[in-house]
Amino acid sequence: MPQHAPLLDPVTIGAFEATNRIVMAPLTRSRSEAKTNEQTGLHALYYAQRASAGLIVSEATQISHQGQGYAWTPGIFTDSQVESWKTVTDAVHNAGGRIFCQLWHVGAISHPVFQPDGGQPVSASAWTPEGEAFVGDRLEDGPQVPFQESRALRTDEIPGLIEDYRHAAKCAAEAGFDGVEVHCANNYLIDQFIRSATNDRGDDYGGSLDNRLRLMREVVDAVCEVLPADRVGVRLSPQGGPGGTEDAKPGETYPAAAKALAGRGLAYLHVIRPNSHTGDGKDESGDTVLHKMRAEFDGPFIANGNFEPDEAAQWIDAGHADAVAFGRLFLANPDLPARIAQGGPYNEPDESTFYGGGAEGYTDYPTLETVDDPLSA
Repeated sequence: MPQHAPLLDPVTIGAFEATNRIVMAPLTRSRSEAKTNEQTGLHALYYAQRASAGLIVSEATQISHQGQGYAWTPGIFTDSQVESWKTVTDAVHNAGGRIFCQLWHVGAISHPVFQPDGGQPVSASAWTPEGEAFVGDRLEDGPQVPFQESRALRTDEIPGLIEDYRHAAKCAAEAGFDGVEVHCANNYLIDQFIRSATNDRGDDYGGSLDNRLRLMREVVDAVCEVLPADRVGVRLSPQGGPGGTEDAKPGETYPAAAKALAGRGLAYLHVIRPNSHTGDGKDESGDTVLHKMRAEFDGPFIANGNFEPDEAAQWIDAGHADAVAFGRLFLANPDLPARIAQGGPYNEPDESTFYGGGAEGYTDYPTLETVDDPLSA
């Protein structure tokens, strides 16, 4: 059997038969329209170039004004945003691909400049994340400024938040997405409720682990009222993410979260292991936690986190995952499945072009056909 053959096998992911087990991970690229958070033809080209993935998960896409935390990121809650995403989904489908929309609320990982009333960002509890907010050109102080203290989301605000997720799921369906992924990872809002370090609430959404998982369950249930469950995925991350917090017992918390999602007929569970992009990447227990989560969830399991193709194939062959999501490798190699099939070569990603800008470092990475074309030089 060729070394990477397991990655090239078809697999059922929810309602769809994916042609391979190579998933394009959600990648924030900060190239959306600044004032409207809409997508453009450039985004359509970018995603269509990568349509050979078994599944594309879109860049994180905010469900409301309140949910935004970074400059130039897209939304999925206005009519104009829906129309702009239709160009993207049409391009992916015309190229033979499938794409899910990742539904995102950053919670405390924001800044008042993004909030509709200029007020405090919200979180499970009041706290100030470590690090800086990426505000782009919105402030004279520069593109990055220190985070400010968030406020605890009031209990009576939670139904409205859940409705925002329901509305965003409806908008994603109208925009032509094949499904949605509920972003419960990376220390963004839902994960802020899950993590013990950021949740000291005294209501039904805090205290016990079961209570800390309540918002995740209620949001997923709400989204499944809009879309069939087999078109809904969920993303979790036992460690890592912006803001500098950890759960006290990730080996208990996140397998419990995976178990809470079982029995719903979801399309998949997408889990990020500790890696050099979400933390120091030195926690050797990370894979163990993922294996526990895999055992607790009864649907397709997508692993993510600094995988090279050979290790990804080994995970699938060993039954640790049904598919593997690639981020930076897919960013720099739009024809990644074809490259994996022949064992490379692989373009190196240009980190200076990751966030903001235009076509450079976005749609201009060469494919194997481009490299082989003598007229392309």
